[in-house]
Amino acid sequence: MPAIPDILLVEDDEELSSVVSNRLRESGYAVRTAFTGPEALECVADSVPDLVLLDIMLPEMDGLEVCRRLRADHPLLYIMMLTARAEEMDRVVGLEVGADDYLTKPFSLSEMIARVRSALRRLRLTEEAMGNVEDASQDVIQAGHLVIDPMKRIVTSNGDELALTVLEFDLLLYLARHPERPFTRMQLLGDVWDLHYEGYDRTVDSHVQRLRSKVEPDPGNPTLIRTVWGVGYKFVMPESVGDTA
Repeated sequence: MPAIPDILLVEDDEELSSVVSNRLRESGYAVRTAFTGPEALECVADSVPDLVLLDIMLPEMDGLEVCRRLRADHPLLYIMMLTARAEEMDRVVGLEVGADDYLTKPFSLSEMIARVRSALRRLRLTEEAMGNVEDASQDVIQAGHLVIDPMKRIVTSNGDELALTVLEFDLLLYLARHPERPFTRMQLLGDVWDLHYEGYDRTVDSHVQRLRSKVEPDPGNPTLIRTVWGVGYKFVMPESVGDTA
């Protein structure tokens, strides 16, 4: 990550774009702006940013399609969707097509900056972890058909590398490092997302669902990432899969 993180803001409301981009610049970030879906794709093709703030309602190509295309080409790019308060389904779909997080309009600029800082801090820690070969916490985790390599940030299933986003990898690694321990959604939001806001439980559920679709042999009957009813989720090592949650 460069000394000054590069953020791409994709928002067709010029007034809002100006307000948000100015606040980001005041907070020490380099900011580029795009106002349409195709323009956003061109910006990323020209130079991949560290983080994308992406509005759902865009002219020419909506944010969901932009997110889908960006995620296909850039698995590690951090994408934060901007949605209107009434668009619950859009938020859910946004997470399912590859967004890492979302902000609901109207949002406070202070919360936005806090969330951006949290995301960039996570990306920086990811880069540091990949470069720290002496860290004992980077030991490879073998979980049946899965092999999780924290240092290389790689997960393989039966020898085939899986395409995980930054948050999907972080969520899987966190759960796998604490096998059999149930975590509430709020605990996961705090420890994995570094978020401490109420009302984002669906973010955890969507990421778990997407992660299961990639790591579970049968996502409809998960055996690794188990639901603990009334609590949240836990990771079950294959040798204890027969246990009940």
